[in-house]
Amino acid sequence: MALKSTIFKIDLQIADMDRGYYADHALTIARHPSETDERMMARVLAFALFAADDLSFGNGLSTNDEPDLWRRDLTGEVLLWVDVGQPDEKLIRKACHRAQQVVVLTFGRVANVWWAQNRNALERLPKLRVLHLEAEHVEALAALVERTLRLQCTVQDGHIWLGHAQETVELAVQEWKAWA
Repeated sequence: MALKSTIFKIDLQIADMDRGYYADHALTIARHPSETDERMMARVLAFALFAADDLSFGNGLSTNDEPDLWRRDLTGEVLLWVDVGQPDEKLIRKACHRAQQVVVLTFGRVANVWWAQNRNALERLPKLRVLHLEAEHVEALAALVERTLRLQCTVQDGHIWLGHAQETVELAVQEWKAWA
């Protein structure tokens, strides 16, 4: 019998002073049995960094046809495609053909190896932005995980604070590649 996804309920308050975005989001996140707490929290962080009223979670790990997060307009055109982790370079190229903008948020220690192997090919994609979250930051985010969370995210001058009433994690996301 196949294992089922674990459901997490997250009330996320975002104060992004860099973008002038302030909103509350009630998120229901299905964590695939093979997904780690680190990856799930990286998805939550990606949601906070690119939050908009029309940003939604894709099917993620269960399919290569959808990203972890995306924004689509009313016609179905993909405005923003966000993948978390170290996706295959061919999938990133495909995403760049489908979307106006593509973001890859890498994390952890293996991301450096992935970037070294794919950098030359990815540098040529003008629609692509690559961000990196250090291993210790994503591990600290994973320590916050509970089935029901009330999180606050503040972004100011490129610094990010994400946490709840008992603990807050200060993060810095590195930009490995900017949009052209």
